[in-house]
Amino acid sequence: MSRIRVGVIGAGTISQVEHVPNLVRLRDKFDVVGVADPSKISRTFVNETYGVAVFERPEDLFGQKLDAVVVGSPDMLHHEQVLLALGHGLHVFCEKPLCYSPQEIDDIIQARDKAGKVVQVGYMKRFDPNYQLALENLPGTAKTLRYVSVEVNDPDAWPFIRHHQTNRGADIPREMIEGAAARQRNQIAKAIGVGADAATIRGFASAYSSSLVHDVNVVHGMLDRLEVPDGVIVGGEIFAGGDGGQGAVRLLGGQAMWNMVHLTVPSLADYKERVTLFFDDAILELEFPSPWLNHQATQLRIKRSDGHTMSQTEMRAGFEEAFVEEMVGFWDSIVNGTPTRNPAEDARRDQTLLCGLAKWHIQNSSA
Repeated sequence: MSRIRVGVIGAGTISQVEHVPNLVRLRDKFDVVGVADPSKISRTFVNETYGVAVFERPEDLFGQKLDAVVVGSPDMLHHEQVLLALGHGLHVFCEKPLCYSPQEIDDIIQARDKAGKVVQVGYMKRFDPNYQLALENLPGTAKTLRYVSVEVNDPDAWPFIRHHQTNRGADIPREMIEGAAARQRNQIAKAIGVGADAATIRGFASAYSSSLVHDVNVVHGMLDRLEVPDGVIVGGEIFAGGDGGQGAVRLLGGQAMWNMVHLTVPSLADYKERVTLFFDDAILELEFPSPWLNHQATQLRIKRSDGHTMSQTEMRAGFEEAFVEEMVGFWDSIVNGTPTRNPAEDARRDQTLLCGLAKWHIQNSSA
């Protein structure tokens, strides 16, 4: 089985801009059987643009001959739909966050192991060639690490998708939207506690679980390469009405710190995502482009000092698109049994940290 019969659940922006066209282009590896979405507008767009069969419900898609599914639906539907796909004996690629709570991810891990299938989470930055280059060129060790900084300003997708053909449907029934919102509130309450107000729920869903989760995953990969164990949460804040999320983690018993922040700046057409590691005598900085801009190289800069002499090296491994490479990785895990990059266990670790940050915020927000 070298060509995977795949279906896509969800025809929103991520599927229209990335997953459906990428899978169609990878025709030597994937046969796109169909796309399921409750919006007739979105279904019609996908069908007319890519010539792919469309279905209203995931259950209709599961009735086709499939080997795997890509889950690109709203986040609160992931848990149910991934379990449903595994129950049908299918491999699953699921957009991040896999789920809001570690407990829900445990359900998926158990179902995955029972089914003996691949579950890969959509952290595309792990497939960025320049991120891989950064891992291979870390200029320090756990003994010399002093600080990790994550800083993101993000207007969301609007400045970066104008050149794409998209048509997100505005014809979803109101009761379906309200039901999904209620499900989201319940899932987040189980994940971080019932004391969360509306801004905290919004920030946990967006700033933390939809956005900062990428950088948490990126940093966890770098800390693993340095053999730095998970740290201790010493701060967490959801601010700007939920548009901002911040966290602080003590590493190596206080030898180093990790600070992270993601802020939506809604009316500024500028995106900056910087991950910086500071060592005793070196700095490594990764600057990611907007994820909606394909084949834009992530900038990798390394500064070193030899006494009074400071040098800066700029490195680049290539222009391969991470959204494409993660699908190639999914195919490789299914066909060749290659170990899955970004398995459910990684998502569990990431969400455990984000839940901890949100709980810190709730416990200290009245101070």
